[in-house]
Formats: sequence, structure tokens, C-alpha cells
Amino acid sequence: MEVDAATIMNTLGRQARAAAKAMRMANTRSKDEALVLAAAVMRREMNEILAANALDMKAADENGLDDAMKDRLMLNGDRIEAMADGLEQIAALPDPVGAIDGLRYRPSGIQVGHMRVPLGVIGIIYESRPNVTADAAGLCLKSGNAVILRGGSEAIHSNRAIAACLRRALVDKGLSQDAVQLVDSTDRALVGALLKSEQYVDVIIPRGGKSLIERVSAESRVPVIKHLDGICHVYIDAAANSEMALKIAVNAKTHRYGVCNAMETLLIHCDVAVEVVQVIVQAMLDKGVEVRGCDVTRQRCNGMDVKLASEEDWATEYLAPVLSVRIVDSLDAAVDHIATYSSDHTETIVTEDYEAGSRFLREVDSSSVMWNASTRFADGFEYGLGAEIGISTDRLHVRGPVGLEGLTTQKWIVYGHGEVRG
Repeated sequence: MEVDAATIMNTLGRQARAAAKAMRMANTRSKDEALVLAAAVMRREMNEILAANALDMKAADENGLDDAMKDRLMLNGDRIEAMADGLEQIAALPDPVGAIDGLRYRPSGIQVGHMRVPLGVIGIIYESRPNVTADAAGLCLKSGNAVILRGGSEAIHSNRAIAACLRRALVDKGLSQDAVQLVDSTDRALVGALLKSEQYVDVIIPRGGKSLIERVSAESRVPVIKHLDGICHVYIDAAANSEMALKIAVNAKTHRYGVCNAMETLLIHCDVAVEVVQVIVQAMLDKGVEVRGCDVTRQRCNGMDVKLASEEDWATEYLAPVLSVRIVDSLDAAVDHIATYSSDHTETIVTEDYEAGSRFLREVDSSSVMWNASTRFADGFEYGLGAEIGISTDRLHVRGPVGLEGLTTQKWIVYGHGEVRG
């Protein structure tokens, strides 16, 4: 049956806008208690959530979803417990809302500073992982926002069950259940309607594959927090410690393949010893990584199974055990390569040279830039945010891992003592 997408989204939007106004006034204790209660409700309703998930898994089998998709979709007791734990961890995080910083006196006698405030209404568009329903809603609630959730159609029953637990907890703690709303229809027209709801929605956050994020970026009239690709680089400088270089390169590539902060291209200064290059490449091959190198790399790794890299390789996010390797003549050449091919996600330099490391941090314009550390650390938890809702490679209004503070903005506040402007 055809749905009236605009009418449905207008209703959700009006309800979310009213709930956002109430959430902006909610105190930390009420928000934290609602999150803790939601975790308890999820544990109590575990069988109902599993039953809903079983309906989604049955449909996944009938529709021929691949094993990777079904693994992301599948819930069990441990995964539900992890969602509940996540809500409790969010409740334990410091509340950014209302924090005041930068207060300073002006010559007029007034004090001027910033207060952190919620963004308002956040739309989350995501694919098969039902845990995003709990994680995203929890972060939005703690940061004083209302959220409209539009999960993938393959997880509709699971998402309904999880969202119901959150809404029940909000009501029990005297907060508006409309602070968490799930788009209950699987009609794809509702995605388009959400992207055009600039009257009600303040920001859209897509969570999913490149095709989803490209569609959201192209069609949205609402500001979007997103990253498209994770083409991350490790540059081994001439002054790198060889053991450190090996350890960081192997970890950045092989710790996990299908994640956005995995290294996809390894750059090596031409003055790095041939033996060091060979040891690193052999370590990758031993891990089952297919290595694609430039002509110089292949010459230095003569006799090793290194395929010739194409121009396309430098611009590819593999998300797989494939690595491109390039020998560069200088730090400048490494920085230029990154500027040309990077997706502005995460880049690392390995060096003992203070000037080279400092230049790299200053000159490479990605959302995370590192010195002597694996790209795998580009993560909200590792950065001390406690949790993240995603990674942003944009410049407005937040870059890198987006945690609670990234779901807020700032307003100017002024303390006066009766001052008037002459």
C-alpha cells in the first residue's frame, strides 16, 4: 500500500520538534535514569526482542541476504546485553549540555562565554545493524536531542522492539516518548521525505555503506554529518624506527580489514633500507594481504609476490586484505600524495624526526592526524569520548569521531551587571 510520505514525516517531525524542546530542558539525572531504565527494560524484554529478530532473520533467508548482512542483522543474548551495557555506559558519561567555557571580562564590564546546547532534532538513517537503534538513540538522548530513526527494512521488527523499550523508559521517567521515534514503514519514499524535512530536522547522520551515504549527501536539504570513504595512509619516514614501523603498519592494516580506520595505502621514504621494506611487505604477505606496489616497490621486493598498482588503487578503500604501497622521494611527496588521494579520514607518520613529525601534523588536513601510532586509534572510545555516533570528515560543525559533544553546539552567553552600551 502506498504511503503519504510527506504527511507521515510531517507528523513525526512536529512530534520530534516538541520533544526536542522538552529534552533541552531535561536535567542530567532524568536523562541518565531513563537510559539506565531502558537498559533494564531491554534485558527484561530480551525474549520479545529475540522473537522480533527471528522474524527479520526469516525474511533475510527468504530474500537471499548474504551471510555478512545476516551476521550484522542477527541478535542474541550477548548482543542485547552489549546494547544494554552501552546505554548504561552512555548514562555514566559527563553531560555536555549546559557546560560553560571561555568566560572572560570585556572592557565594558560584561562577561562573555559559550554554553553548550543540544542540536535539536537528529535524523539517523542506517542499515542492517539493530544495535544502532539503541546506540544512536542513547547518544541523542544524553545530549538532550530528539531523534528520528530510519533503520533498514531488513531489521524493521528488531528496531521496533528496541525502540519500544527506549520509549517505555522515557515515559516512566517523565520524559517525552517522542524524543525517540522510529519510522515504522519500510517504504523508501520516507527516506526522501526525511531528507527534505528541513522544517523539523536539524541534522542528518547516515550510518551505512557508501551508496547510502552518497544518496543522503546528494538529496538532503538538511545538514549532514558523514564520511564517505576511509582511505587512510601510513607514511614511514626516513627517520622511522624500523621495529616501530613494522608494528604500526601491520596493526593498521591487519587488525581489522572492514573498518573505516584501517590503512589502505602505505607510503615509504626512498631512504628507508631495502631490507626494512622487504620485512614489512613480507609481513603483509604472511598475513594473507595482497600487496600492490609502484614500480620502485616491486623492484625493491624483487622475487616477492607484489602486483603492480594502478592509478585506481591509490584512490580505493579496499575494506579487505589488499594494500597499495608506494615509495616516495620525500616528506613533501608523501604529503602531496595524501592531499591527492586521501578521503580526509586518518593519516599517520612514523618518524623519530621532530621536525618531520611536526610538519606532518600541521600540513596534513585530515580529521585525525597521528604521529607514531596506528590509524586504528581513530575511534570515539579510544579518544576518550566514551562512545561515538560516527566519523565526520567534513569541516562543519565537527570533525573526526562524533561523541556527545559533537551532538551539541554552542551559544553565546553574556553576564552583565546593568551595563549599557554608550
